[in-house]
Amino acid sequence: MTESIVRQFPLGKRSFKLIPLGQLLSEREGAVSQPSVHVTAAEIARFAGVTRATVSNWRRRHPDFPGPVAGSEASPLYDLTAVRGWLKSRGQTPAVTPIEELRNLVRLRIGTPVATRLLPFVYATARLDSTEQAKLAKLTDNDLAIAATRAVTAHATDLPVTQGEDFGPDDAELLRAVLNGLLAEGGQAVLDVLAERELTDIHSIGAYRTPQPLADLMARFLHTDDGSYPAAVFDPACGTGSLLEAAGQQGAMRLLGQDLLEVQALRSAVRLKIALPDRHTVVQAGDSIRADAFADLQANAVLCSPPFADRDRGHDTLIYDPRWTYGVPPRSESELAWVQHALTHLAPGGYAVLLLPPGTGFRSPGRSIRTELLKAGALRAVIALPPGIVVPLHIGLHLWVLRRPDQNPPTDSILMMDLSRQSDRRETIDWTSLNDTVLASWHSYLSDPAHFEPVPELARAVPVVELFGDNVDLTPLRHLYRTKLDPAEVSRQARALLEQLHRSLGDFSAAIDAQSWADSETEGRTWRTATVSDLAKGGMLAIRRTVRDTSDSPLPEEHRTRPVLRSQDVATGSRATGVADEDQAAPPIVVETGDVLLPRVAAREQLACRVADEDDAGCLLGPNLTVLRVDPSRIDPWFLAGFLLSEENLVAATGLRQDVSLEPSKLKVPLMPLHEQHRYGRAFHNLNWLEHAARKARNLAFDTARTISDVLTRGALAPPDS
Repeated sequence: MTESIVRQFPLGKRSFKLIPLGQLLSEREGAVSQPSVHVTAAEIARFAGVTRATVSNWRRRHPDFPGPVAGSEASPLYDLTAVRGWLKSRGQTPAVTPIEELRNLVRLRIGTPVATRLLPFVYATARLDSTEQAKLAKLTDNDLAIAATRAVTAHATDLPVTQGEDFGPDDAELLRAVLNGLLAEGGQAVLDVLAERELTDIHSIGAYRTPQPLADLMARFLHTDDGSYPAAVFDPACGTGSLLEAAGQQGAMRLLGQDLLEVQALRSAVRLKIALPDRHTVVQAGDSIRADAFADLQANAVLCSPPFADRDRGHDTLIYDPRWTYGVPPRSESELAWVQHALTHLAPGGYAVLLLPPGTGFRSPGRSIRTELLKAGALRAVIALPPGIVVPLHIGLHLWVLRRPDQNPPTDSILMMDLSRQSDRRETIDWTSLNDTVLASWHSYLSDPAHFEPVPELARAVPVVELFGDNVDLTPLRHLYRTKLDPAEVSRQARALLEQLHRSLGDFSAAIDAQSWADSETEGRTWRTATVSDLAKGGMLAIRRTVRDTSDSPLPEEHRTRPVLRSQDVATGSRATGVADEDQAAPPIVVETGDVLLPRVAAREQLACRVADEDDAGCLLGPNLTVLRVDPSRIDPWFLAGFLLSEENLVAATGLRQDVSLEPSKLKVPLMPLHEQHRYGRAFHNLNWLEHAARKARNLAFDTARTISDVLTRGALAPPDS
């Protein structure tokens, strides 16, 4: 690449230097003054398209391989520019995906806000079809820079952050990488790569994406009983735009958002305009609390997952702010500032759904504001979610559903729901069940709050007067156990649990009795082996892999209603819990009976291999799974599954690491006749039965003991007389 002069371009009130990649690779002296990008050996292996062992060999065998520049002896870090230069000098062209190459180029633009420059270009070109994108990518450097500038000027003028100086030939490599990324994996993957470096540089706190299933749940709260949906939805801390996108998918026509971080506001705007081109989208950059860009807005609804514990929000300068209708938020209660900000931007009678930490409901400094919210009838529901749904994973966050008071008298109760014990972080969240449970209770409560039928230990309409205690504690768990229990019903449920446990123990006993084996020879049996890759070459099986589908192409109609087997389902032995629209994988693979399923990444203690049965057949294979589809006339699937995860294979593939990244093609399998395979297959099948029966009995024993112990302490059951 030819040498070029460093150019300056304006962005807002600041200026940044753009350093061409060619200059970084060729001018070693000039690069010394720039901070270097550090990478681990694993990262080198990934972008070079080799194994970590190969990188270790390079370090030992080649004296000119760049030495560590940071880190420790156990975990050294290397200069990315130096490593890429070494690879280039040896003719080693990295075999990386277009997205990975884009990530590498972005990382090399040291000190440059790459995303804020390139996101408008993504927006301008993502609307093109793949043929036009491919034509752009083949232009000369100069022509590509001119075309990119024209495209941004013509199509990206309504974004919250505008591009600075025009693109030049030195930007062509990065522009071309963006186009290749769009062609390979779609707009969302490119958006994520461009934003992630800038967010890392900013050290942003709380810049987490709301998981799509949770965003969908929050958006669905806004449906009315007559089936209509709010026309205008506002998110004052929109982040990546997932909540607004969920609202748009549900039917909102105006999507309005603001975010403190310029890169997040820009990313959100581009994402929404690409995903929902027929919606009216306006996203602004800036601090919603201190510099409200929508001061006069009264939207039909608000969705928000605000930053937590933000003490630097201008507390001292906002004491007399008119938004504080329910009281001035204490410095330590920033979440209650966001609650009142959301209510201010609602039209009378409009609803807001906020994702908040549980402390918002019970901390002492916020007591007076919680009291006023209850008195005014502004708070309608508090739902405690299971932990592990969203960062921070160890805390079960709460959903607050609020309504801006109008001329109607306030309701004298609020809905309390506790789902915090529905699962833990080791289990898969059943989103379908969770959504149905929460929304059924919410709509039942909305239709008739005074006669809401409580669900023991799960949901209750709590009279507001019960909440005016010492601390006005709004933690749902504290208010659900006042529900009266029917001793006869509780006794029936306890007996039903014990009967299930008895049956499961019978299955467990049968699984134990099914275990049998014969002593092998004194020295133990040995076999000739072949890798899975060798078996595939011989036509004995086919290897098929999936990745998360980040393209904008819709799932084929015949697959949309199929459940999805996720990697967590394979690990836990559960049935398919994924949903096609949320766990879409590419290419779509329909599971067949006898398929051997393996997760590509898992914790070592959760690593499992699964042979698909009749209940699995017809499901879609989720992202990051591998299926080995065997020829049953040549390979027994249970035999294959049993030997794939042998300790010898695991040690060879992963060493002693706890996080396993599995490449099935390298795993070794014994070579033996089919009748011998069947013998081993039956043994492995019986062991799988034993493991499944033990897991089921354990879970039932835990649930039974916990349930009966709880109702004993609440007086609904009594211990025997003797």
